[in-house]
Amino acid sequence: MEERDGGLFETEGGKGRKTYKVFATTVLVSIIWIWIYRATQLPPPAAGYRRWVWIGMFAAEVWLGLYWILTQSVRWSPTYRRTFKQRLSQRYENELPAVDIFVCTADPVIEPPMMVISTVLSVMAYDYPPEKLSVYLSDDGGSKVTFYALTQAAAFSEHWLPYCRNYKVEPASPAAYFKSTSNPSDTIRRQDFTVVQVIDIVVFVVGAEIVRRNEGSDRKCFKEQKVPEELRLEHQGFAEWDSFTSSRDHGAIVQILLDHNQDREGNSLPKLIYMAREKRPDHFHNFKAGAMNALIRVSSMISNGPIILNVDCDMYSNSRDTVRDALCFFMDEEKGHEIAFVQCPQCFDNLTKNDVYCGYLRIIREGDFHGLDGLGGPLYIGTGCFHRREILLGKSFDDESRISWKTENDHKETTENVIEKTKSLASCTYEIDTEWGNEIGLKYGCPVEDVITGLSIHCRGWKSVYHNPKREAFLGVAATTVDQVLVQHKRWSEGDLQILLSRYSPAWYGIGRVHPGLLMGYMMYCLWSPSSLPTLYYVIVPSLCLLNGVSLFPTVSSVWFLPFAYIIVSISAYEYLEFLRCGGTTREWWNDGRIWLYKRTSSYLFALLDTILGSDLSFVISSKVTDHERRERYEKEIMEFGGSSPLLTMVATLSMVNLVCFLGFVTKLVVSMGTETLRAYYETMIVHMVLCVAFVVLNVPLYLALFVRTDKGKIPSFVTVRSVSLSVFICTLFYFV
Repeated sequence: MEERDGGLFETEGGKGRKTYKVFATTVLVSIIWIWIYRATQLPPPAAGYRRWVWIGMFAAEVWLGLYWILTQSVRWSPTYRRTFKQRLSQRYENELPAVDIFVCTADPVIEPPMMVISTVLSVMAYDYPPEKLSVYLSDDGGSKVTFYALTQAAAFSEHWLPYCRNYKVEPASPAAYFKSTSNPSDTIRRQDFTVVQVIDIVVFVVGAEIVRRNEGSDRKCFKEQKVPEELRLEHQGFAEWDSFTSSRDHGAIVQILLDHNQDREGNSLPKLIYMAREKRPDHFHNFKAGAMNALIRVSSMISNGPIILNVDCDMYSNSRDTVRDALCFFMDEEKGHEIAFVQCPQCFDNLTKNDVYCGYLRIIREGDFHGLDGLGGPLYIGTGCFHRREILLGKSFDDESRISWKTENDHKETTENVIEKTKSLASCTYEIDTEWGNEIGLKYGCPVEDVITGLSIHCRGWKSVYHNPKREAFLGVAATTVDQVLVQHKRWSEGDLQILLSRYSPAWYGIGRVHPGLLMGYMMYCLWSPSSLPTLYYVIVPSLCLLNGVSLFPTVSSVWFLPFAYIIVSISAYEYLEFLRCGGTTREWWNDGRIWLYKRTSSYLFALLDTILGSDLSFVISSKVTDHERRERYEKEIMEFGGSSPLLTMVATLSMVNLVCFLGFVTKLVVSMGTETLRAYYETMIVHMVLCVAFVVLNVPLYLALFVRTDKGKIPSFVTVRSVSLSVFICTLFYFV
């Protein structure tokens, strides 16, 4: 009886909030103290360029101080959730809503079909009534290879899903499951399978290994989109490609591969649907947002589940309970009617021990998003998110927003008729003169269509929930090179800045519609790009002034020195302790500082410039394929710099500026070696020295890639020459000014 009492989830506040508020207050006092110092100690006009450099420092510190204040919104009231799935089963097992699951893929070369179908199979294996599950694969690459892989997944599901159900297999992704042991045959419980089932599973494992080995060397078949003729005869759906021109010029393809067929044990299987929306060269397809909106329309005709889960093709399900966890929030009697979406964190299974590229985003995942949850809800991040369908279709919140979980759908029509109707819903002209992409569905015109869609939902009065269970709900593939990380963050920060400049900007549209703290949280991300300028100034100018002997900070003996020392020591100590509290390591914290520096001074800066210059929107898909040598370096945590992008050149140049300034400073000390000289530098240049040395030490892996390493992951020679030349020019120019 005890389980029948209470809600379906409970909420707890974070610990140590009072202590943190005291600490934050002392930091704020120090920031204001620094502002007063800059304003009252401004050099006179006769000081020349030092006056302008000082004003630049003042502007940078004002911006960074205000930005720090914004970040406090997500530290003030962190919230943690706990679900009660047993209560859900006791009360609503016979009334559970239908759930439509959307899996999106776009390119069979960089998103291998074996990875895609492993994700599909993992979400088909949820601990949920299969007759209420429908899984849709949106293939924006229109690939026959992907379609063929999905037909094989449909056949294999007859064996795989019973196995997962009987033995509670986790993760339910076949690729991840068999990868978890060095000998796949040890994982298979042969005594529980018929001979045919064992053969099917072994064939799957062997096939997965063949595909894995060929991913790095034999991609021609994927590019040419060839499927042997004998395989084409296995399914009539291949006839859809007879009029296929290219991945960017073809009609809509919709195929129902499983329609609640029975598995080998006589139990129902989830629906499985393949969709490749129509694409034509003269119609803009709106990237992933366009695919999601097409899926919303097509699924409304086939299954029309009140709940929609969308996952990226590389984010397989790691827990069979995730759907029930999400429903604990939606179906809670007291708070469920307020919740628009449930966001799970984006986690990865290929991170190294010390997370060399900081793909975990530890502070965002374990800190920021819990703080946003306490303010009305986290951002929608585009994957691992459960939505209420009616809200994606534009419904606003009111006190009468109670939920009907009944699935309304007409199943009297034949499958052929349904397919023909859905093709029109997936056509490239369907949305003309409609509100799709504006008031209905995911928003268009922004590289981060997910975030702006979530913001518009919050502005319509809804709340969201952050569900961060101990066992990660989804696991994917993180970036494995510096260039991939920088490009990814450039797209994110550029999209966030465009949100700031859009009609849904939290700076004006959200006022009065959303909790002020949540608006501050959104602003924190929207201002990533502009924050590159003060960060860049702080990275370059103090080091150049160290080389020139020009002091921009108070002497050690001055009372004005105290706030600078306090900020540097206390903020660094707090961030380190917070990192450890969130489960990180000391080395991971150091790696995080390095990646923070790189993305702040390159990705965010280029995103700002692209937005100012009005460059075209771009959507770059990160490759999920890596060669053997690169994988080995990644596993050894050797940073991969092997590229020649402007982002990498920028990072290399800035690192060299700090190194040249440091070497110039050391040379000056050696030449004028003396107690008085050392004391004078200590008194007036200590902050400059601390900053310059910190930047140099952070960049040690980059210096090795510039001058020492000989493997393919090193920085190319012409990038080295370019960055060294630019840094020497900058330092020389400043030195003689």
